[in-house]
Amino acid sequence: MMRPFLLALALAASSSAGAQTIAITGGTVALGDGSAPIPDGTVVLRDGRVVAAGAGVAVPAGAQMIDAAGKWVTPGIVAGFSRVGLVEVDAVDSTNDVQAANSPFSAAIDIAPAINPLALSVAVSRAGGVTRAIVAPGTAKSIFAGQGAVIDLGADMAPLTRARAFQFVELGEDGAGEAGGSRAAAHVLFRNALREARDLGRTSGVPSGGGTAAEPRQSDLPLEEIPDTNLLSPGAARAEDVLLTRFDAAALVPVLDGRQLLMVHVERASDILQVLALRREFPRLRLVLIGVGEGWTVARQLADSGVPVIANALDDLPGTFEQLAATQSNVGRMQAAGVRVSLGMINNDESRQVRLARQQAGNLVALGKVPGASGLSWGAALAAITSGPAEALGLGSEFGSLAPGRRADVVIWSGDPLENSSAAEIVLIDGVRQPLDNHQTKLRDRYRSLERGPLPDAYRR
Repeated sequence: MMRPFLLALALAASSSAGAQTIAITGGTVALGDGSAPIPDGTVVLRDGRVVAAGAGVAVPAGAQMIDAAGKWVTPGIVAGFSRVGLVEVDAVDSTNDVQAANSPFSAAIDIAPAINPLALSVAVSRAGGVTRAIVAPGTAKSIFAGQGAVIDLGADMAPLTRARAFQFVELGEDGAGEAGGSRAAAHVLFRNALREARDLGRTSGVPSGGGTAAEPRQSDLPLEEIPDTNLLSPGAARAEDVLLTRFDAAALVPVLDGRQLLMVHVERASDILQVLALRREFPRLRLVLIGVGEGWTVARQLADSGVPVIANALDDLPGTFEQLAATQSNVGRMQAAGVRVSLGMINNDESRQVRLARQQAGNLVALGKVPGASGLSWGAALAAITSGPAEALGLGSEFGSLAPGRRADVVIWSGDPLENSSAAEIVLIDGVRQPLDNHQTKLRDRYRSLERGPLPDAYRR
């Protein structure tokens, strides 16, 4: 068996996702698609992508061989909801870019420029096997927080996988407070905003949801190719009684047109149903629901809607009045009802502790063995923190599993990744081996053994 440090040396040459083929053999391979682990499996990577994974996979001639016997090989963990890279210290405003309390803008805010790939939490999460993260802004003075991103946690200065991946909205208790004090106010504010976006789209020359052969619809264009000037031209007249800034209204046109996901945080069952009902007036909305603490009580409606859910794993106490029906069986019951459910960390130290996702997934496996409770199978639990979030964002063909063609985000673990005793030994992102040292490991190494001296260690260089 190859020792961890030898395994690291063997992959050290893989410092780029160049024209190199790597074969990881002999490990227990979990594909991340909900299936059971495969003993003595093989994973073949080439040019930063997965070529094949599973049992009986042929090893290409000339491939760099990695013996993973006694270890587990999985896709990288995907943080289903996070604020990784936006915060260092919550209470220090200069290090916290989650929300903009004094900004005149809301929906137009794009958090991508604020993401810091050198944030301490990025390296700590990477060492915990997290390779991608869905990063959401927070609300301040409006129910609209702005546009979130999907990032990788690689040790480089290019973290963005997809900017402006979704618009994030707060409804429920928090949304009610930010809309003026009631859920009714939040919903009328939401509908008004979408109507303003629809009106702006109609007068901009690039209408949402319409168009002719000579005038392409926005839905025919990639989001990144729609310049803001298309919606902000001098000829795009607006009514005088609008509430949104022009930039905010412009940012909502792709949402209204169904080209940008709308991620909505709701917990209470009645709020969940109200959000699903929005599609009666705005049928092109592509929804993802976040939180959904009472989702099990309306699981049939959620399943029928086909709307993906990213939930907290084990909210089992009514921490708020909108979570009175909270139960640790929420995720298991929704999954059993056919809801497309995966895991995130919503209002649960989502800036620093996304590495705990695998522990929470493991808890759901254990919960399935408790009489009367509903948990997840091992394969479903791993999928809930790998392919599940990726598929919810429409990016399942890019990452989240070891299916052929996916990005080579691969983690080699010392043991079962859903067991706390296991650790990530090798992390690859896009086929590139990543460093696993971080602020915590450096402090550990610095103070593990101290020689006595006349001055404290901090005074010595």
